[in-house]
Amino acid sequence: MIERIATLLMTAFAVLGPFSTPGAAQGDWIAYVGTYTRGASKGIYAYRFQSSTGKLTSLGLAGETSNPSFLAVDPSQRFLYAANENNQGSISAFAIDPATAKLKLLNQVSSKGSGPCHVAVDKTGKWLFVANYNSGSAAAYPINADGSLGEASAVDQHAGKSVNPRQNGPHAHMAVISPDNRFVWVPDLGLDEVLSYRIDPAKGGMALNDPPFVKLTAGSGPRHVVFRPDAKFAYVISELAATVTVFSYDAAKGTMQEVQTISTLPEGYTGSKSGAEIALDPAGRFLYASNRGHDSIAIFKVDAAKGTLTAAGNVPSGGKTPRNFVIDPTGNYLLADHQDSNSVVEFKIDRQTGGLTPTGDTLDVGAPVCVIFVSPGRAAAR
Repeated sequence: MIERIATLLMTAFAVLGPFSTPGAAQGDWIAYVGTYTRGASKGIYAYRFQSSTGKLTSLGLAGETSNPSFLAVDPSQRFLYAANENNQGSISAFAIDPATAKLKLLNQVSSKGSGPCHVAVDKTGKWLFVANYNSGSAAAYPINADGSLGEASAVDQHAGKSVNPRQNGPHAHMAVISPDNRFVWVPDLGLDEVLSYRIDPAKGGMALNDPPFVKLTAGSGPRHVVFRPDAKFAYVISELAATVTVFSYDAAKGTMQEVQTISTLPEGYTGSKSGAEIALDPAGRFLYASNRGHDSIAIFKVDAAKGTLTAAGNVPSGGKTPRNFVIDPTGNYLLADHQDSNSVVEFKIDRQTGGLTPTGDTLDVGAPVCVIFVSPGRAAAR
């Protein structure tokens, strides 16, 4: 009898794989949600995501940590990193348990600035980069073999200001790594600039490129950047202007040239505006941008040759203050995080038109501000 049970268990493990949370199956992912830890929220929450149906199942609190406002995962899918957005900024490193989705704290280091709001891991999995919003700085960190973080290998403090009252100093808002892993781009809301750094693959340095930045229209407030998969174009969403600026990208030099700027809001809208997140579908055919105030997701068609955008509508995001959204790895679903209505709303993506349709699934999460996907099977196999 015991041998019979053992055989059944081994068969089940072979079919389901190492991700053994209840109801898991091949093709499932873990969706981790970073939050602001106010009210009932305590840190990072995990959900099982069934890619074939879009169904999300709560796995509970994965890791307790203060204000994990942005998350990143390393290429091996074994380690997760969180920007702890506090005045005394820090970055937390976690090991992912592929069987339970729980996070084990490895260590925590200073972000070398105040209010870290974004982290990114390079494609080798050896370096992490952070943008500190309050103090307006960027820093690089070595990632140790066990996933923990070393002390900062490079720090760059931005300086200057622009024309809007919110631009009375530098405010680094993101650290995005170029598709070829040679440059880190850091949009600074306070300077109306997107700074370009060369990555030192051996030492993790961040040497300013030549030219060191691309300038946007005064008062724009650049926030986030996304590259088209073919690396021919880059797209910058500006928070204060609620616009997307299209740049042609020279990958060899790590430079950008402005092509187009387009509003993320419908014509005639005069209410409050605040651009937040930007993303491309996996094929690079459609671009999406979130609007706070208008509480919507803007949809654009991407011209394959020119990289330019054509507005294709705005869809209500289904909540208040869509600070962040993410497209799932299959490109079939979009999850919008609503910081001020404590919800994550799921949409089905029409792969032919780019249109968004609510699936009816809504997650109740306290002050969600970031979602990332992790493949537990991939993590366990390494």
